[in-house]
Amino acid sequence: MEKSIDQSSKIILFQSRQIRRVWHKEAWFYSLVDIIGALTESVNPTDYLKKLRKRDEELANYLGTNCPQVAMLTVTGKHRKILAGNTQDVFRLIQTIPSKKAEPFKRWLAKVGQERIDEIENPELAQERMKALYEQKGYPKDWIDKRLRGMAVRQNLTDEWQQRGIENQKDYAILTAEISKATFGMTPSEYKNHKNIPTKSKVNLRDNMTDLELIFTMLGEKVTTEISEQEKPDTFSDNKKVAKRGGTVAGNARKDTEKELGRSVISNDNYLSDQLPDNVSGKLEDK
Repeated sequence: MEKSIDQSSKIILFQSRQIRRVWHKEAWFYSLVDIIGALTESVNPTDYLKKLRKRDEELANYLGTNCPQVAMLTVTGKHRKILAGNTQDVFRLIQTIPSKKAEPFKRWLAKVGQERIDEIENPELAQERMKALYEQKGYPKDWIDKRLRGMAVRQNLTDEWQQRGIENQKDYAILTAEISKATFGMTPSEYKNHKNIPTKSKVNLRDNMTDLELIFTMLGEKVTTEISEQEKPDTFSDNKKVAKRGGTVAGNARKDTEKELGRSVISNDNYLSDQLPDNVSGKLEDK
């Protein structure tokens, strides 16, 4: 049975079919439409689910009561609210689907859930999993170390923003753009264009950064976290100012570095296509 997990743990594969999921209320919640598609191979899983709910009133009531609409990425890279269920809800749905894949899917689902529980108890397991993924894609080990450290710094920053009352994904994007613009003179979208990465693609900007670009990205986010923890901004406007200040520190350090090196730190190359074989191009995402 084929199974893989992407870097952000937002998509997993069951026998080559993508299943979107999010960590919500201390449990994995899976896209019910994706599960329908994986088990039935229906050309229109959304319509299939609608017919199931119309035909089975008990199921419809169960899903309506227990299954929330949770934001997940669409194929176009946008966040949309999608009907999702935890492991118990998925088992309930499977009961109504006549499929030979039901039993293998149940075993697969239990294994995936256990992996997450193990990683919560021992976070090093998650880090090792991520390291293995990047190694399989052909990244150099010293680059991987910086990338993983950058993920930890980013997580600390988003945790701090949550403490400051920032919850909307759009607000995260705005604050991140403030740091990036102060650090590199470009927002993430502009940076993607600079590196010839399609703005709406799922290819992650940071997976296309050089070592120095990753280091200054980390610096801007770490300084922003430190300032925020110290000053505890309580409005979105104040958080934007803190983000800009943190990015400015990194931006000044970048400019000093460029003076010493006699060249720009900012690369317009697509790092993966230049440094790695074509068959290991990266498509991983950050939170």
